[in-house]
Amino acid sequence: MHEGVAAAGTPSETGEVAAADSARTEPAPDGGGRPAPRDLDLLVMGEINPDIVVAAADPRPVFGQVERVVDAIRITIGSSSAIFAAGAARLGLRTGFFGTVGDDTFGRFMLAAMAERGIDVSACLVDAARPTGASVILAGPHDRAILTAVGTIDALDVGAVPDGLLRRARHVHVGSYFFQRTSRDRLPAFFRAAQEAGMSTSFDCNWDPDDAWDGGIDAMLPVTDVFFPNAAEATRIAHLPDVVEAARELVRRGSDNRPPGRARLVVAVKRGAEGALVVAGDELLERPALPVVPVDTTGAGDSFDAGFLFGWLAGWPLTASLDLGVVCGSISTQAVGGTVGQPTLEEAQAALAGWRR
Repeated sequence: MHEGVAAAGTPSETGEVAAADSARTEPAPDGGGRPAPRDLDLLVMGEINPDIVVAAADPRPVFGQVERVVDAIRITIGSSSAIFAAGAARLGLRTGFFGTVGDDTFGRFMLAAMAERGIDVSACLVDAARPTGASVILAGPHDRAILTAVGTIDALDVGAVPDGLLRRARHVHVGSYFFQRTSRDRLPAFFRAAQEAGMSTSFDCNWDPDDAWDGGIDAMLPVTDVFFPNAAEATRIAHLPDVVEAARELVRRGSDNRPPGRARLVVAVKRGAEGALVVAGDELLERPALPVVPVDTTGAGDSFDAGFLFGWLAGWPLTASLDLGVVCGSISTQAVGGTVGQPTLEEAQAALAGWRR
């Protein structure tokens, strides 16, 4: 069982798993002995924005006022953080969210769609002075291009997180780290305080729009339990061309200035069609992707994060957590948009059992 994480179901010999256990309690902050419920498995903090997904075998536009017919155009839950939260809730994790939207159609759509998926959005903020961010995704079966209007995407303010909300959570996850310009310099201290309060932590950096590949990552790694880059991000951050060596370098950096007694950093690297790998200490695990024909890869990495973290929070072996992450990421590519194809735990179990055979 990971430090600061309550035990939950573990994989059986047949590969089936049990859902997370009931709410955990902690001593009251004032030492009075009154139980403080940890009724959220997961508090997600990050950006909230919709995706307008243009899906086609070849979604590239042709300028010169050429009109092309595509397979579908849909507005869906977007943003790495919200897609991750939706995947976690779909698996059965009790999930809360803290972020900011604008007072507009996109913001209202996002909050309603997230709530419909079982995410507690009651603490989310509405900023009337800024529009909700949005992304237009040109999605083919094997690659995609993304155009993003930032709006409130970078508005996360860790100083505004209600203390009561934070005390409810077992684990804190931050998405789209490079986009969190308002809070990026304060996130390492926030993570350290969360760990000291008994929570575990994780983050996904996503692509660096500034192409600098620093932005305080080295300060985050020692106070992080699980880091979720993809292969391109890991090699750029580590300044190493080989993805395995890059992951090992990130683990090494995470051991520097690590709080005494804190468990080793786990680096889980997403590799798209090649699957994923995990490095923890001297341990290296690799898994291929599930053999599927992708329809849309939007959010597949976020669905991987959700599956992996479900197992990790339950105290599973890294092998089982990695398998669930790969299955969740692979299955999610079978529908247009980042959340429509995300599996339930039962669906992931069935796919995993068939894959093992």
